[in-house]
Amino acid sequence: MKVVQVHRSHKENDRSQKFIFEEQVDGVSSACPMSNLSSSRTAPDCSIWLIVSSGVVALAIAMGVGRFSFTPLMPLMMRDGTLSATAGAEWAAANYGGYFVGALTASWFSENPRRGLLLSLVGVALTTLATAAASAVPGVFAGALLRAAAGVFSAWALVCASGWCLAELSKRQALQSGAWIYTGVGLGIALAGMLAWLGGRQQADWLWLELGLFAGAGALLVWAQSAGPSTVAVRVEEREATAIAPSSRGGQLPLVLCYGTFGFGYIVPATFLPAMARELAPDPLVFGLTWPLFGLAAALSVAAVARWLPAWPRKRIWALAQGIMALGTALPLAVQALWAMAASAVLVGGTFMVATMAGLQLAREARPDNPTPLLARMTAAFAAGQIAGPLVVRAIGPGPRAGWDALGWTGAAATLLLALTALWLWRDAEPSFKSLRQA
Repeated sequence: MKVVQVHRSHKENDRSQKFIFEEQVDGVSSACPMSNLSSSRTAPDCSIWLIVSSGVVALAIAMGVGRFSFTPLMPLMMRDGTLSATAGAEWAAANYGGYFVGALTASWFSENPRRGLLLSLVGVALTTLATAAASAVPGVFAGALLRAAAGVFSAWALVCASGWCLAELSKRQALQSGAWIYTGVGLGIALAGMLAWLGGRQQADWLWLELGLFAGAGALLVWAQSAGPSTVAVRVEEREATAIAPSSRGGQLPLVLCYGTFGFGYIVPATFLPAMARELAPDPLVFGLTWPLFGLAAALSVAAVARWLPAWPRKRIWALAQGIMALGTALPLAVQALWAMAASAVLVGGTFMVATMAGLQLAREARPDNPTPLLARMTAAFAAGQIAGPLVVRAIGPGPRAGWDALGWTGAAATLLLALTALWLWRDAEPSFKSLRQA
């Protein structure tokens, strides 16, 4: 309550002195000018809309195309004979490794996340277009290299989009609107999945080309829209928040570890779900539905949280999402049926972006002065968890063991870890949840 009183007193001083700070980004003035003090304290709706829509499109490209498009296209490439199962695993591993490298290096753009965002989107478009021709190159090196580069660009885009969009919305006193940008990931996944589903009887190379053209058009749109929101009044409270932001990394370590566990937990269904469904129904118009369901569930769940739970503690939302995800990873272990795959797609797809959104918003709360380095560390932990998933599958090896194969045992481990971290997040959020209700 002391912090609340400090903020209130500063708000009163701000009103009495009528003093504002202006921050110029990239030397471009706002597309929605503010004529007086009252308009500067409440950001124009058009500016907020431009930021949110830019974030939605950016994440749809970076994650839906650059990060996850390989999942629905891999079984189609195997059908076409342009990719073997072993080469597909190598491509996927290269993407995970690239994502890890991108997360480690995303802090390069902490001074100018918008520039990093635009660079990464162009990179996603170019690597996707080049993948259309990768099957013509002998061996798997070219394709694996392109998937690794796409992973780097995807990590940069996620970190930079979160850093730029959330900071701009915070300056406009509209930080709660930041939840909406994460619907872009689900929309991008759904778009890639629908394209692979409806066009599943095309050659996979044509689908890569179509996705690359979409990514290029989206990058141009983000560049045009993000050029407008640039000059805005910065609240005194945000400057003061830097003084009370945690300076020790020790309090941030549990967040990083939980985020890494989340990466390990979701990776098996996120990578192999369409391929697992293909074993039960070889028609692409049937097994291809799992990925659009995954993406639509991701988009709708984030929209629901943004609409109806904007004031809930982020740790509570993250814990709830991670607990439901544990159910989604456990379901295919218990039931080998197409409906179970579809339900798993909804449960995992409907929670993985909610967990992502809550985790990255917590990073923003922990370091309001400069969240990009913490965002990068959390994303790196997530990428490390993703890499650990396939490594565990390989370490267990082929053949059933006590009734489960390597995917089954990895899924069981993921379920247990997701449940444990969900419990910790829920219990750790109790003090802040009680204080919120009392306030």
